Order: sequence, then C-alpha cells, then structure tokens
Amino acid sequence: MGNGLVLILLLAVVFFILWYNKQIDNKKFFRDMQPFFAFLKEDDYDFLLKLRYGDDIDTTELFNRRVWTALLSGAITFLLIVVMNGKTLYYAFPVIVAFLMFKSPYNKIKNYYKRNLNKINQLLPYYLKSLEILVQHYTVPVALRRSISTAPSIFRDGLERMINRIEEGDSSVDPYMDFAKEYPVRDSMRMMRLLYRLGLGSQENKQEQLLLFSRTVSSLQNKAREQKYKERLESMENQTMTMLIATGAGILMLLLLSMMQMIGV
Repeated sequence: MGNGLVLILLLAVVFFILWYNKQIDNKKFFRDMQPFFAFLKEDDYDFLLKLRYGDDIDTTELFNRRVWTALLSGAITFLLIVVMNGKTLYYAFPVIVAFLMFKSPYNKIKNYYKRNLNKINQLLPYYLKSLEILVQHYTVPVALRRSISTAPSIFRDGLERMINRIEEGDSSVDPYMDFAKEYPVRDSMRMMRLLYRLGLGSQENKQEQLLLFSRTVSSLQNKAREQKYKERLESMENQTMTMLIATGAGILMLLLLSMMQMIGV
C-alpha cells in the first residue's frame, strides 16, 4: 500500500472519529456546501417529497442526508478497495456506489408518484374548478388568496408564495410558471398560462377568457374521470382473470388427484 493511500486512510479514520464525537457539525458543513450540491437536486424533488410526506417535511434536510449517505458510501467503498489492494479499474466502483445511494431515495418517491399518478393529477382540476367560481366574482389575485383555505394541502405553500409575489407587484407570468414547475402535475403549465391571461384580461373580454378557462378545466376533469374509470375497469378485469386462473388451477388439481387415486386403486 503506497504512502499516499495510507495517508488517505488515516485522514478518513480521523474524520470519522471527529464526526462520531460530534466535533464536526455536519449540518453546518452541508449548509456551507449547499451551493456546490444544489445542482444535484432534481427539479421535482421537493414536490414529490411534500406529496409523499406532507408540507411539514424538511426537504433540505432530506436532500443533505442523501448527499451525506452517498459520500459516506463512496468513501467506505474506496477504503475497502484500498485495503484490499484492488486494481485501478475497481476505483470506479465508489463513484457507482455513491451514485446509486444518492438516487435510491429519489427513485422510491418517484415510483410512489407513478403508482398514485391518477389520484395526484385529479387534485389540480378539482381545485381549479373551485377557483373558477371565485374568479367570476373577484380578480384573479383575490380569488387565489381566497382559494387557499379550500385548496389541497399539497398546493397551499406554493399558492402562498405565488400570491405573495403577485401582490408585491410581479405582474409577469413568472409566479404562475414557477408554481407550475414546483407542482408538475398534468397540464399544470397550460392551466397556469390560462390563469395568467385571465388575470390580464380587461372586464370586456373577461367573460370570453373565463369561458375558455372553464372549458379547459372541464376537459381536464373529464380526462381524470375517464382515467379513473379505465383503471377501475382494468382492476376488475385483473381480478376476474385472477379468479378464473385460481378456479382453473383448482379444477386441474382435483382432476390430478382423482387420476392419482384411480391409478392407485
């Protein structure tokens, strides 16, 4: 083992001892290193976490934990290769291990989103339907503010941030688009653009914009209902197929037992 590798091993041991004895504040370390790790965060990571665990979840803490687990796993793999005098080719393994450990938590919540995709995508159309009623009587910013209390809990923080930006004087489409990016459910981008245009419209063409908005929301609701019906039908078909297979297997088993008894006789 070369002197350089021995030094790396000793430094790793010293670092672990200091961390274990809480001489190193890893929270402060990740806080200071946040700009360097930020590019690793997936665009929909915060949304998926809140969708899975609720609004109170600390997304930054969980992301830092992912980074820490990946770094630690990669470092341990590297040290094992050093101790075992592994070949140069093996030094790619720590990077692979670190990548897999980093991506594993994200893939889990992404799979949860995919499994519950229909239910999640239904949240926005039904919220927009209630918002449509408010927009008929108020301006878009006021309607948005009044809608927060009845909005699905997953959207409330994002709505609060969007409305605050609008009320602070941001008249661009950016607050609406940022909301759509934060909550990337089906057609969120298109619906936020329509909402923005509805807010820009004068009183003369507000009714026309509102009709367009209403038709689009109704179309989204119909799609959600069709998807729900399709999934229910597929579930019933799968259950029927399972029953048929179980019944067929049972009958086949009985026939085999009868034949065995006849042969035995």
